[in-house]
Amino acid sequence: MSDPFVVVGADAAGLSAASKFRREAPDREVVVFEKGRWISYAYCGMPYFIAGYVDRMSDLLSLSPSDVDERGIDLRRGSEVVAVDPDTKRVTVETADGDRFEQAYDDLLVATGARATTGPFDVRDVDGAFTLHNMDAAAAIDAYVAEPDAYDPERADVSAVDRERVDRNASMPAPETAAVVGGGYVGVEVAEALSERGLDVHVFHRSGHLLSPFGETVGNRVEEALEAEGVAVHTDAPVEALVGDDRIEAIEVAGEGDGASTDRVPVDMAVVGVGIRPNTDLLDGTGVDLGTGDAIRVDDRGRTSLPDVYAAGDCATARHAVTGEPDWVPLGLTANRAGRAIGATVAGDPTPVGDIAGTAAVKAFDAEAARVGILDREKAEEAGFDPVSETVTAGSRSGYYPGAAETDVTLVADRDTGRLLGGSIVGTDRAAIRIDTLATAIEADMTIPEIERLDLAYAPPFSPVWDPILVAAKVLNGTLED
Repeated sequence: MSDPFVVVGADAAGLSAASKFRREAPDREVVVFEKGRWISYAYCGMPYFIAGYVDRMSDLLSLSPSDVDERGIDLRRGSEVVAVDPDTKRVTVETADGDRFEQAYDDLLVATGARATTGPFDVRDVDGAFTLHNMDAAAAIDAYVAEPDAYDPERADVSAVDRERVDRNASMPAPETAAVVGGGYVGVEVAEALSERGLDVHVFHRSGHLLSPFGETVGNRVEEALEAEGVAVHTDAPVEALVGDDRIEAIEVAGEGDGASTDRVPVDMAVVGVGIRPNTDLLDGTGVDLGTGDAIRVDDRGRTSLPDVYAAGDCATARHAVTGEPDWVPLGLTANRAGRAIGATVAGDPTPVGDIAGTAAVKAFDAEAARVGILDREKAEEAGFDPVSETVTAGSRSGYYPGAAETDVTLVADRDTGRLLGGSIVGTDRAAIRIDTLATAIEADMTIPEIERLDLAYAPPFSPVWDPILVAAKVLNGTLED
């Protein structure tokens, strides 16, 4: 084989690209380098593994190394690409054994993902302090929260797991109180997971409501759902320090007002989820264009500013369906879809990676929340829109049918054109999945009057005559007409 397609990263985007490429171009070589040992795992499933909803770590794997080998892909784990030379079209690789070599490429895909940021907090040298951005961290947290004599090592049943780290955490006394630092996706999901494991959980969030990108209505409903299950939620509460020498003992939270002293909250576990940043270090010195969030800027085919170099997944931008501009919204479908498209393009079938709308969903016990598009007024105005929004509360089913629940829908539109800019939904009865209607409407550039006229399904077990989305569109349309 010749004309090698080299892929850096063996998770969602990387292996999607390699697999599609192999099917479309069987006569070309494809080599995938992966820095670690884990491949093709469900990052979004890790909180549910910790909660105990998932029995085995292996249930979170999509492909095993043997599966990849059977597809004819040359997978090399423990091999980190540390540099790219776009002039000679070579990458420099360092192996776990300390060897160093160069690999030529005809086409290159950078699918290196992102890494957790910890802000001012050092979680590396303090027992009981974690981030959650890889499977080894999930395995370690799962072991740490179990009583030493009750831990089942078969839960971490994958050979790639850092067994020494798992065993060390499993041997420690189980924690009783946990702090979750950050009230975003990870924070909310981890709070539920740790509560399900019997811990007293505190969530500390810097801003005034949880899930900031979802809007205030969603944040308040999710806060209520967490507190109803015994989780203590602290908003406007920036954490300043993790306290403890060998094992975490407390966190320090900024007091209210200028010059206020910090409050110390005793805990014996902390999970920090304050954000992520794209892994782009291997392209340092290449002159590659970066975009929002310092992610690699790409075009509608996933091509970077470097010749024959592509990027996809959590390290790359994508075009936003509302603004038409590059944006960085790292989510699972975006990575899988872009990787598959790039694999087809490199194999000779030019395929767009697709736009993004920031469609996302999260649950907090019985509460479901979802969002899409642009909800923030300032961001909408920066993009050149005149945003108008309305929030309504409507029933999820016909009122006489069992299970009907209040569902809050927020819609944001452009006053001049009536175009839908964004929306959010929160409730306890199949609320989150309704966001797909709004995502489709955004992709189609639909206006609020057009959404109001959608022929959505009606049957008492599933929806009232006027679905909550239609109710919200009807109300917002009235505002636009005023």
